[in-house]
Amino acid sequence: MADPNDPLKPDGKVNPIDTDYQIGQDNIVVQVGPFGLDIHNRVFLISGLSVIAFVILTISFHSQAEPVFASLRGWLTSNLAWFFISAANIFVVLCLVLIVSPLGKVRLGGTEATPDFGYLGWFSMLFAAGMGIGLMFYGVSEPLTHFSNAYAGTSFEEGVRADSAPLGGAGGDASAAERLGMAATIYHWALHPWAIYAVLALGLALFSFNKGLPLTVRSVFYPLLGERVWGWPGHIIDILAVFATLFGLATSLGLGAAQASAGLNYLFGLPQDTAMQVLLVIGITLIALVSVLAGLEAGVKRLSEINMTLAALLMLFVIIVGPTVAILTGFVANLTAYLHHLPALANPIGREDANFAQGWTAFYWAWWISWSPFVGMFIARVSRGRTVREFLISALLIPSLACVLWMSVFGGTAIRQVVDHGYEAAASAELPLQLFNMLDFMPWAQVTSFIAIILVVVFFITSSDSGSLVIDTIAAGGKVNAPTPQRVFWCTFEGLVAIALLVGGGLKALEAMAVSTGFPFTIVLLVACIAVVKGLMSEPRPGKA
Repeated sequence: MADPNDPLKPDGKVNPIDTDYQIGQDNIVVQVGPFGLDIHNRVFLISGLSVIAFVILTISFHSQAEPVFASLRGWLTSNLAWFFISAANIFVVLCLVLIVSPLGKVRLGGTEATPDFGYLGWFSMLFAAGMGIGLMFYGVSEPLTHFSNAYAGTSFEEGVRADSAPLGGAGGDASAAERLGMAATIYHWALHPWAIYAVLALGLALFSFNKGLPLTVRSVFYPLLGERVWGWPGHIIDILAVFATLFGLATSLGLGAAQASAGLNYLFGLPQDTAMQVLLVIGITLIALVSVLAGLEAGVKRLSEINMTLAALLMLFVIIVGPTVAILTGFVANLTAYLHHLPALANPIGREDANFAQGWTAFYWAWWISWSPFVGMFIARVSRGRTVREFLISALLIPSLACVLWMSVFGGTAIRQVVDHGYEAAASAELPLQLFNMLDFMPWAQVTSFIAIILVVVFFITSSDSGSLVIDTIAAGGKVNAPTPQRVFWCTFEGLVAIALLVGGGLKALEAMAVSTGFPFTIVLLVACIAVVKGLMSEPRPGKA
């Protein structure tokens, strides 16, 4: 059971789980001079040694690793697209049902619990941890890509669709192609990914703050596994969570390094190659280590708020200087188009647009799922005191609307540059450079591009810092105040894994590992849905007899 001196002790009425397990009872505690370790003996050792071996082997045999990674990603997305799409649909439906059901009245942390953070700090950390780097990387490129593919229409080779247009495309119709392209983009960034995060975050918060169990993924499965959750079934769940978090995060860090490198090349003419990306990963990881040492309140929270302010200013600049009327009307039009096309985009079977469903959607859902232990646990850590309804609305609907706005501003502006002005520089550029080419069409491009680079770097830092916090909590058996050197270890190896993947195959290697770790964890999440509902049904709530 939970330590009575635990700062996460519930306030008010809860229905705790009666177990003899003590948080950290299986841990190894070591003191070497001023440095201490407090690690779960099996989870830390197996996951830590496996990650070290992966880094060494991938860097040592990088030429052989590249084709392996490429084929792995292709096989998983082509054969399991239906599974990823179906699973994501289940997570959305569960969240929406919980919002409107009586279970939404349950308060995380007890009936008298109060929030640890105000709304501004809370929203900033939710958003910065959840999607910061991804929005910067894909905010221009994905709407442009889907628009271009939809506008080009469908093509066939030997009777099979060869194009990558979403659904049936919109050959030759720019207006329809824009609506379809934006709908497809929003589908990947709105309800579904945030539902993936929210399901696990809710489970972690509930079973830690209300049930008195360790803040680790295995605790969510207590209603199904009972005391066996403290044995090897639980060890395997937590080890999978560490792998999923580490490789999902490494994918995002690699994307961030690629975009920062492209921006520095655009502004200052610095080399845009793997060596530069590796140097960026090293440099930013060192900065992240400083944030790790500063702690959650002074580190992640402060950086998140700074970055959200910069992101809002950059977005406001694009709205004012760009096609203002088209952006503002486009927000509603894009949201309407998304809702119109959502049933077809979320259909897991009988798809004619296999290249889109497999190459885009399946990869995205696997990537979001691989991020879910990281984002879910981080969201849980900062969401104590919220009701389930407030939590889900805030963690699902509000970030979704923010993503719709972001994509409408940046993606919509880039599309209008093509349609209204024939400006093709952004559309024809490589993925990491498209944001900077879009900004180049506007005044003060040097300034705004520099701000964009800062945003990528700081999102990089907050993701690495938050990720090391989460992985360390899992590998420490649920202890939330484990010794700092452990977080330093995980922060360092997040950077090393990103470097290994960049050297061993670049973007394809990053994507392959996100998908491969996302698949087994999808199964874990689906089972967790049942446990979360069972846990909520046993909790006290207003009006419950």
